Amino acid sequence: MKTITVLSRKGGSGKTTLAVNLALMAFLAGHKVLLADIDPQRSASDALRARSEPGPALAEITAGKLFLTKSNAMREGFDYLFVDTPAIPEADVAQAVNIADFCLVAGRPSFLDLAPIVRTAEAVRRLGKGGMVVLNQAHTNRPEVAPVAFPEIMEALRFCGLPLAPHGLRSRETFQKAMAQGRCVSELEPDSPAARDLERLWAHVEAGVGGPGETAMKTALTA
Repeated sequence: MKTITVLSRKGGSGKTTLAVNLALMAFLAGHKVLLADIDPQRSASDALRARSEPGPALAEITAGKLFLTKSNAMREGFDYLFVDTPAIPEADVAQAVNIADFCLVAGRPSFLDLAPIVRTAEAVRRLGKGGMVVLNQAHTNRPEVAPVAFPEIMEALRFCGLPLAPHGLRSRETFQKAMAQGRCVSELEPDSPAARDLERLWAHVEAGVGGPGETAMKTALTA
């Protein structure tokens, strides 16, 4: 079983959207998936409860129950455990990182998100875990064009200690519609740009989880 922890030290980064959509992508690929929601806001739980079709199993727990939850999931034959974390307290986030095989640091490509991304990535590295930074909610009018500030943000993130995922998620209304129905964008609008972004990201995450020791990757948010 692979455990993927999704985290961010800044609210509004799209962390829960990322966790839910990736968990659903794994489930739709035929894997047995558990999503552990340790965020007191329970946004991931609300999204999955809105789902009318079969989906990932859900565990609404505290950080203190993560180790037991992971042990039970392994015994029950789950393929993936996704952990949606709160921004604080740091002790809870640290526990989620400690049980992870792979960490996804979510953040927007903006100046105000830069410092939280760097601090979160440094914490992951300090705890001896691997992972990547995933840029989320990027704003652009055309899918083939990155935001104006994107190159400068990317240059700064080169030194954050984690590789940058070559695919991220743009700010698209489809994600909000899908979350309200407990679905991923690939289910709601399978031929949409949002679905293509998600599918590319999941393929990259799945490859990263399956191959520890990946070399640092160049960053691009391409359509």
